[in-house]
Amino acid sequence: MTYEAEPCSKITLLDTLITSKTRVKLLLKFFVNTSTRSYLRNLAGEFDESSNSIRVELNKLEEAGLLESEAEGNRRYFKANRLHPLFSDITSIVRKYIGLDHIIDSVIVKLGTIEQVFLIGPVVKGMDQGILKLVIVGKDINLEYLKKLSSKAEEIIQKKINYMCFEPDGFAEFMKMNTTELLMVWDVTE
Repeated sequence: MTYEAEPCSKITLLDTLITSKTRVKLLLKFFVNTSTRSYLRNLAGEFDESSNSIRVELNKLEEAGLLESEAEGNRRYFKANRLHPLFSDITSIVRKYIGLDHIIDSVIVKLGTIEQVFLIGPVVKGMDQGILKLVIVGKDINLEYLKKLSSKAEEIIQKKINYMCFEPDGFAEFMKMNTTELLMVWDVTE
């Protein structure tokens, strides 16, 4: 007897496995961009939730070893524990949750000579707002193909995808004038 699983969205699956919406937000915050650091009151304001509910979830994640903290003055800063045995697995799950795996697999291949792809916008800080903004650096980028594949990826991940494409020189100029934080998600050397 063969069993075929019903297709399910990754969002539903993650939300089913982790019933605390606050915990999901914290995992996104710390595991999308694993260099992110933040403290309790900042997170409470960012998530528009009580500091008590944030504190409870931070403590649970720290007790599980997924987060580590350090005191600086009167603040306790939290960040992802890169030494945790499940660090890379959780990072992968979080990236699948926001759809990065599909974008990379669907859009980068056969697109041209792509050198780098970056995330830009709120998702870099771990805030999922239903839109993924990408910066693509390369040569001879097939924009028609990119548009077609982005449209397909949007259906799969159920998020809007915005992108900017630059040749390497243009990207260098963009970076001189841009103060927005970027998160590299793909590099030709990797």
